[in-house]
Amino acid sequence: MTSSGEPIDILLVEDDPGDELMTREAFEDNKIGNNLYVAHDGEEALDFLYRRGPWGEAPRPDLILLDLNLPKYDGRQVLERIKSDPDLASIPVVVLTTSAAEEDILRSYKLHANAYVTKPVDLDQFVAAIKQIDDFFVQVVRLPRQR
Repeated sequence: MTSSGEPIDILLVEDDPGDELMTREAFEDNKIGNNLYVAHDGEEALDFLYRRGPWGEAPRPDLILLDLNLPKYDGRQVLERIKSDPDLASIPVVVLTTSAAEEDILRSYKLHANAYVTKPVDLDQFVAAIKQIDDFFVQVVRLPRQR
């Protein structure tokens, strides 16, 4: 929730059911009252963002948590599409991935990711990382509220 208490819409793009579950648990454990939507591959993420198919009534997310290693379209392709579209480019994108490879970090920032976070393997550290992302992007940073 924003500092005014208003929940935000977060799109999690994650194909790993375990990581999705840990993210949901992190939101619940930290009493994060934001709306979490999940796309399980790059194509579904783009369908959500462009409100296609079953996502015709999807909200515009205020924040995107994006894994890099996805089926159909990988996270790099999704990030490039988001940041090259004038209607989507202002949505903050946090790359949340297992990759600590320098080339992935550099490429993500070149594609205008707003942050790059390597997923901790430990559950408690993962929960803490999600809380820190939420604290920073929801409590500290002013997000654009475009609808």
